[in-house]
Amino acid sequence: MNRVLVTGGAGFIGSHLCERLLEQDHEVVCMDNLITGDMKNIEHLFGRDGFKFVKQDVTNFIHVPGKLDAILHFASPASPIDYLQIPIQTLKVGALGTHKVLGLAKDKGARVLLASTSEVYGDPLEHPQSESYWGNVNPIGPRGVYDEAKRFAEAMVMAYHRFHHLDTRIVRIFNTYGPRMRAEDGRVVPNFILQALDGKDLTVYGDGSQTRSFCFVDDLVTGILSCLEKGDHDPVNLGNPNEFTILEFAKHVISITGSSSGIVNRPLPEDDPKVRKPDISHAGKLLNWKPVVTLEEGLSKTIEYFKKLER
Repeated sequence: MNRVLVTGGAGFIGSHLCERLLEQDHEVVCMDNLITGDMKNIEHLFGRDGFKFVKQDVTNFIHVPGKLDAILHFASPASPIDYLQIPIQTLKVGALGTHKVLGLAKDKGARVLLASTSEVYGDPLEHPQSESYWGNVNPIGPRGVYDEAKRFAEAMVMAYHRFHHLDTRIVRIFNTYGPRMRAEDGRVVPNFILQALDGKDLTVYGDGSQTRSFCFVDDLVTGILSCLEKGDHDPVNLGNPNEFTILEFAKHVISITGSSSGIVNRPLPEDDPKVRKPDISHAGKLLNWKPVVTLEEGLSKTIEYFKKLER
C-alpha cells in the first residue's frame, strides 16, 4: 500500500480523491481545517481500513508520523464567495501552506501534486488556454488573492523541483462540478441548480455571453491520479473542452430539472473572465486522458445530490 496525504481532503474535490485512493487500496491521511471543507463529505470513509482524518491548518507546521509516498495539496478556498470573505487565509494557504507541504515532502521523500487552477490565466487573451500561456491577471483586483496565491504556489513548487530536485506535479483545474459541492458555494453550477429546484429565476451575470466549460468530478479525479502516476513537473490542464455560454448553460439546467424558472440578469463582477476553455492536448498525449462523462449525465447526478441535500 502507498500512503498518501490529501490536504483539503474534506473539500469537494479532496473528498472524492480520498474516496478513489481508498478504492485503489492506498492508505489515506486526510487533512483539513474545515474552514470550507465539511465533515459530511468524508463521514462515510470513517471506519474504512487505511483512512485517517487530521484537523489541521496547513499554514502551520505539519507533522505526519510515518512514511508518506505522495502529497496531494488541495487545501485552499476555491469559490469567489470564499476568497472574497477570507482573502488573507486564501493568500496564506497558497504561500505558507504550500511551503509547509513542500517541506514535509522533502523530509519524507514524497511526490507532491499541487492543485492549481485555470484562474492563473486570469481574463485570458488566448483562447483556448494552453499551458504555455502566461495569463492576464489583475494582481490587485478582488480575485487577485486567489489568482496570485495559485501562481505563487506554482512558482514555489517549481523552485523546490529545481533546487531540491523534489518530484513534483502541477494540475491546472478548470471548472469542475458534481456531488459534494456546497450549496452556498457561490459558483454557477450550485447556484443554477438550487434556483431551478426552488422555482426561482436563475441569476445570470452580465448578458450571459461569457463562456465556461464544465468537467464532472469523476473525470477530473481520474486525470489527477493519472498525472500523479504518469505526469512530469510541467503544468497540465485538466478540464472539459466542451464550451457553453452561461446563458446556454442556464437553459440547460432549466431543461434537465424540468423547472419553470426564468432568467434574470445582474451586473458582471469585476475581473470576471469572459472566456474559459482548456486546451487539453498535453494531458491527452502525456496521460492518455480526456473527460468521458457527458454534461447531461454529470448534471443529472449533481441535481440528484442537491435534491437530497438538507438546506
